[in-house]
Amino acid sequence: MAAFKSDIEIARAAAKKPILEIGAKLGIPVEALSPYGHDKAKIGADFIGSLSERPNGKLILVTAINPTPAGEGKTTTTVGLGDGLNRIGKKAVICVREPSLGPCFGVKGGAAGGGYAQVVPMEDINLHFTGDFHAITSAHNLLSAMIDNHIYWGNALDIDTRRITWRRVMDMNDRALRQAVTSLGGVSNGFPRESGFDITVASEVMAILCLSEDLADLEARLGGIVIGYRTDRSAVFARDIKADRAMAVLLKDAMQPNLVQTLENNPALVHGGPFANIAHGCNSVIATKTALKLGDYVVTEAGFGADLGAEKFFDIKCRKAGLKPDAAVIVATVRALKMNGGVKKDALSEENVEALVKGCANLGRHIANVRQFGVPVVVAINHFTSDTEAEVAAVKDYVSRRGAEAILCRHWADGSAGIEDLAQKVVELATSGEANFQPLYPDDLPLMEKIETVASKIYHAGEVTADRTVRDQLKAWEEQGYGNLPVCIAKTQYSFSTDPARLGAPEGHVVHVREVRLSAGAGFVVAITGDIMTMPGLPRTPSAERIFLNEEGLIEGLF
Repeated sequence: MAAFKSDIEIARAAAKKPILEIGAKLGIPVEALSPYGHDKAKIGADFIGSLSERPNGKLILVTAINPTPAGEGKTTTTVGLGDGLNRIGKKAVICVREPSLGPCFGVKGGAAGGGYAQVVPMEDINLHFTGDFHAITSAHNLLSAMIDNHIYWGNALDIDTRRITWRRVMDMNDRALRQAVTSLGGVSNGFPRESGFDITVASEVMAILCLSEDLADLEARLGGIVIGYRTDRSAVFARDIKADRAMAVLLKDAMQPNLVQTLENNPALVHGGPFANIAHGCNSVIATKTALKLGDYVVTEAGFGADLGAEKFFDIKCRKAGLKPDAAVIVATVRALKMNGGVKKDALSEENVEALVKGCANLGRHIANVRQFGVPVVVAINHFTSDTEAEVAAVKDYVSRRGAEAILCRHWADGSAGIEDLAQKVVELATSGEANFQPLYPDDLPLMEKIETVASKIYHAGEVTADRTVRDQLKAWEEQGYGNLPVCIAKTQYSFSTDPARLGAPEGHVVHVREVRLSAGAGFVVAITGDIMTMPGLPRTPSAERIFLNEEGLIEGLF
């Protein structure tokens, strides 16, 4: 095992290759890459278009149990598995999301993998990267500004200012901006109205960028954004405001997938970044489809636990993009399973097989849920040094009794050498022909019944409640032609229920839908449940307090 180093020390010591060499490994010509420095580049749209006749590789989803403070390591496992597949001679490409500044300066401090399973340049990826999030923020807020400007100059569209649904965004956790009143200060500033901010990753523009096939599709989807309603209750679209084309201009470069590399110099596409607890939680369709044309295996992740990220990957991304996943990996740790079994964080290093087996109920629920989509499953036990042989054996036995296999993975410490067994199993599953992917519900099911289906079959809820205004709104959207859209449920990531404190595998709980939002351009309906917020707040002690430049001008504290 390699001597211990921090994640950031490992990333800085990486022997990176010029990004043009990484592109060459995938057969991407120099002229198809737009370098951002020496170690990252965007892949050109013309080259991507030229790949359409190539066959697709195998699509592997990495998901996880519900996250806990003990750590699970989904992104680390995604990167490690991609490296592992390349190690055993497979041409594999990794597809992950771009980190948001909110969590980087809030709780997580970084999200580019860890240990010897990272994508680099780590600091760039975690901070401004290639400017994609800034472009999304600007495009979103351009539409906001044009709405208020239209109203200021006479409101020719007869927009009801009480029914404007389009808010503003910024890529930072700031609870003070959740609700705000705009245009105060007199006549010259416009007409005051109540509004607010969401975080950029929750923006419909983020979802649109991640679900669009190309620039033409992007512009059409932007035009289809519903920004509010007239006094006669008819919808007003972004194209009515004449904002869609200018928004597309701002997003032109952001639509191109970003090529970087792993510590082992294998290719990775890092593109898009919606959260799975408040959005659809997947990297971009264009990055995934490009990777499928360039590699024999594509390893992608979906945010948080399989109850959120995997469900949305299957029911939204795969449904909309026509993708058919070949296998799924569910990441778990002994520590997190013990926490699900009732062990406190400060006692997780002590062996406790009884609590571990109790906590395995959470893992078992996720295994059963993923199988509902017709996708074969393998469990990756992300190894921690405190894991005992008895605990690892207990997890393997639990998973075996459910007809699957759990494989111990040491990629954090040993890189690709520590995850070869999982890579071999993934190849076996993906080539077995066992996959028979189907979404959880049909397109023509009523919207409320779609929400109830996810709540009952994935969350194991006993009941879904919603105020009459919510149910009436869903029916109104069905009458307007949006009834065939999938649903994107905003829910806490920490539990199958809407109560983050209910760990394990709760059943019979109530899911209350307090608000619904139409993302007509993206192509789904958002149902907001429990206390979930689309603008997070910073914790009592944010990571920002520990992030600084050292005497050498290097960034400290991102990991």
